[in-house]
Amino acid sequence: MSSPAPPPDSVAFCADLVRSHDFPRYAATLFAPVAERRALLALYAFNVEIVRVRDQVSQPLPGEIRLQWWTDMLSGHVHGSAEGNPVAAELLRAIRDFNLPVEPLSLLADEHQFDLYNDPMPTMAALEGYLAATSSALFRLAAQVLGPPSEAVEHLARHAGLAQGIVQVIANLPRDAAHRQLFLPQQLMERHNCSIEDVFAGKETPNLHAVLEQLAGEARQHLTTASSLLAQVAPSMRPAFLPLTQAQADLKRLSRPERNPFTLQPSSRLRTLWTLWRASRSREFTK
Repeated sequence: MSSPAPPPDSVAFCADLVRSHDFPRYAATLFAPVAERRALLALYAFNVEIVRVRDQVSQPLPGEIRLQWWTDMLSGHVHGSAEGNPVAAELLRAIRDFNLPVEPLSLLADEHQFDLYNDPMPTMAALEGYLAATSSALFRLAAQVLGPPSEAVEHLARHAGLAQGIVQVIANLPRDAAHRQLFLPQQLMERHNCSIEDVFAGKETPNLHAVLEQLAGEARQHLTTASSLLAQVAPSMRPAFLPLTQAQADLKRLSRPERNPFTLQPSSRLRTLWTLWRASRSREFTK
């Protein structure tokens, strides 16, 4: 049986949500066909809702309840309220219309439970696992909206997600440190004798710069691999990976030697649009 028709303004709601909270992905949808764009916006709006839970609660338990609502909804255990939620309604429509797997969406919500606590990220492998289940999964699902899954797409999505996720960890350091939360792997912190308390206090030290430079190096490697794999997927699927070009631009900006890692430096929307438009015209994305 088909899912109920969503509220008439649900498409606009999702578009506004993504435009406000994840502009690079919103801009990337402008390069996709209309029907697919609607599904992409549903996926990205769902991701925004999950990521925002951390900022909407003051204690972990209410956050876990909110995340559990989404996993229950995806498993079909929520009725009525799902129909009235514009993001849920659009997501269910996208799942139905494009035969999207539900398990990665549930795992994405589950993985973000980590955000609700102040436990440090223990190792680089743990960070990669977290990003594979969140950022990489989102790339993979978006690609599936635009074309059939394949081993090449799977491989590309993994590296794209790891690259983008690591860049976001570096970019979000000021915000995370202010909340005494650390996504920098403790393993790297110890290797470079970087004090967690110094990070929480916002102290710029050579040790912290060494940690961030090693993370930036990991992101560059994933970006290089993702760029080489892009040619193996159909041009119709490449809008799903356009946000990667913004991650590349962000990494370049965040890697400037004179930059204070505790100063937020978001890219302007106009610059983001220019970055994605220029990438969409390149041989990498069109050939």
